[in-house]
Amino acid sequence: MSRLYYILAAIIALKMVLCASQNYKDNTNKSPSKAATFHFPEYAYKETSKNEIIYHDFELACSQNSLCGNNPSMVSKLNCLRKCISHSCYQDIYAFDELEDGEIDVRMNSFKGCVIQRM
Repeated sequence: MSRLYYILAAIIALKMVLCASQNYKDNTNKSPSKAATFHFPEYAYKETSKNEIIYHDFELACSQNSLCGNNPSMVSKLNCLRKCISHSCYQDIYAFDELEDGEIDVRMNSFKGCVIQRM
């Protein structure tokens, strides 16, 4: 997933450079708005079978928690699971801007890295 993230970021950056170099204007003759950069704490995560098993075991244990299993929406359930897996990592990475319906979770690998580092 991290490779895909970097490829998409490179494509977006390239499009921004091309638009800026061509003095791009849309149909209303307004300059395009600048893309917002989303900042969050990043923790290195190496996707090894050992790390995946450890994380999966935490996730499985928390999914059996009745508090998280009764959430009506998938996003609420994910937020609950991550709080259960590591409250401190959740506070660092998600608490300031929780996941919303339809949002692509670009912070997941950082969360996993935090969990592995802190266990």
